[in-house]
Amino acid sequence: MSTSPSAAPVGSEQTAPRANIVLGMLLLVYIFNFLDRQILGILAQPIKDDLNLTDEQFGYLGGTAFAILYSVLGVPLSVLADRTRRSWVIGGALAFWSGFTALCGTVTSFWQFFIYRMGVAIGEAGGVAPSHALISEYFPPSKRSRALAIFSLGVPVGLAAGTLAGAYIAELIDWRFAFISMGLAGVALAPIFLLLVRDLPRKEPVAKVQSSENSMGNVLRLLSKKPSFWLMAVAAGLSSLTGYGLALWTPSIMIRSYGLTLIETGQFFASLLLIGGAGGMILGGWLADKLGKSDVRWYLWLPAIAWLITAPTFAAAFMLELPLWAMWLILLIPNGLNTLWLGPVLNSVQHLVKASSRATASGAFLMINNLIGLGIGPPLMGALSDYFKSSYGDDSLRFAAVLCLIFYVIAGGLLIIGARYIGRDWVADEVEATA
Repeated sequence: MSTSPSAAPVGSEQTAPRANIVLGMLLLVYIFNFLDRQILGILAQPIKDDLNLTDEQFGYLGGTAFAILYSVLGVPLSVLADRTRRSWVIGGALAFWSGFTALCGTVTSFWQFFIYRMGVAIGEAGGVAPSHALISEYFPPSKRSRALAIFSLGVPVGLAAGTLAGAYIAELIDWRFAFISMGLAGVALAPIFLLLVRDLPRKEPVAKVQSSENSMGNVLRLLSKKPSFWLMAVAAGLSSLTGYGLALWTPSIMIRSYGLTLIETGQFFASLLLIGGAGGMILGGWLADKLGKSDVRWYLWLPAIAWLITAPTFAAAFMLELPLWAMWLILLIPNGLNTLWLGPVLNSVQHLVKASSRATASGAFLMINNLIGLGIGPPLMGALSDYFKSSYGDDSLRFAAVLCLIFYVIAGGLLIIGARYIGRDWVADEVEATA
């Protein structure tokens, strides 16, 4: 492999040249990742009406159809990224999932939609974990949580963009064109990404990076012996169970329980996601890097505290009879705090293994997180909504969402326990180990 004379050495405290360009492109790809997911949520009512779906069936489209392959394939695609070029895997994944997003606009039945959503999941499985590893290549430990938090802005920005774009396109044209146009835009972005983003040179040729020490089996065995990994993965999964459920179903709650139009719902929800979610991401990354220098347990304490505040504030906003402006102000708090975990926890996962195995470790973490979060959250809320419908009518979905908030509390407790082990399980970068 060719080397770049300007590349920052591995373990250096200097940020690699072009790091901000790479981070910007990774962020843009991640925005498309969540844009393609969230567009399904804002279009729930027109899709359900067109295809005659129940809440539970729609929950399977938003969760199970996606989670099955997204979670399982994340690990082997992460191993492929560690063995080859992480940038190649990310660019190819973007083109693949965007193509299937466009196909979602052509469906005529539940099962056809289910299969195309599985295609989206196959592509998106190759995007996130290699991005985490690539960011860890370009940014030194002292700036890594902030870089990962900036990357994770793709979640609120993508969710907000998907909500607004989906609402306006569906209102002006139809829901099918929303999928087709967003999918084709992602396909067009893929070659631009590959042109601008490159892996940094590694100490060994990439073909030799995969040794017996950092094979998938050995990395997974190493992680299985670290309590902090399991506690972080399950806690993130339980948080995502509620978070993904709310992301999919909150637009429907606003339409059913509060009488908002599709456009009004898009504006209300997108502004919450963008302002609250982005603020939480930046705050989490900044605080974690600041406090984590003296005690790595803060990487877990911070999100634990945030989740324990998130549950009651979400419940208050949904259950109190408030004017919309007051509800928006209260919802701003949990919409920020429930995203704060991404920078600190993702950085912690990167520090459980050596640098050459980071994509694999991230893939294993995301597999557990998404099997629990995506696989259970959206269909569980949908099934509970169908169950409560005879008693609560149009408010059944609102009560289902409030019931699932208990998982934030459990997640916070698990991270508090995990903080007891993180110092022992931590693997320092070379620059940290020799400082």
